[in-house]
Amino acid sequence: MKETLIEEFVSKDSMQALQDLLAASEDGDAVKASVVLAGAFGAGTGFDTIADTAADGEKKLISSFHSNLMLLIQKTWVEKSDEDLKAQVLYHLEEFTKELSDKAYTAAYPQFFSIVDDVVYLMFGMQTKTKEFGEYALRIDPEFGIFWWYMKSLPRDAVWSPGKTRVSILLGMYFLANY
Repeated sequence: MKETLIEEFVSKDSMQALQDLLAASEDGDAVKASVVLAGAFGAGTGFDTIADTAADGEKKLISSFHSNLMLLIQKTWVEKSDEDLKAQVLYHLEEFTKELSDKAYTAAYPQFFSIVDDVVYLMFGMQTKTKEFGEYALRIDPEFGIFWWYMKSLPRDAVWSPGKTRVSILLGMYFLANY
């Protein structure tokens, strides 16, 4: 995705917040950056209470995410050849939510990418495998395009603290739970 295109949809503050999140060495800095980024998703306010480990927002988010994604996956029409993938994603979603409930954020991180990639593939098909998908997503649904920009900006092999990993996953879940 061209950097200049995303700048048409995302504020400079949000662009900086993504850089701050990726560079954060302290969990508190990652949380601050994630709260700013949540605003870019257009999902309203409230991520600050989810990111706060002292609040119970995380448990509610996990439940909402699980329910909404289950519904999205079950209601998405797919080709017969993708029925197995659909069943596999539902299974992985169960495993993922269990890991989150057990606070196993580092183990859940790669699984989150797998789930998101598979769900987006089920929704949009082969187009997701092209370099132009990010631009396409921004143009047809800017909020989803911003989410996709966020997901593609995260390193898939990150070795972060559990706190930074937690807030990175929860931010992606926050968008999908409200999509």
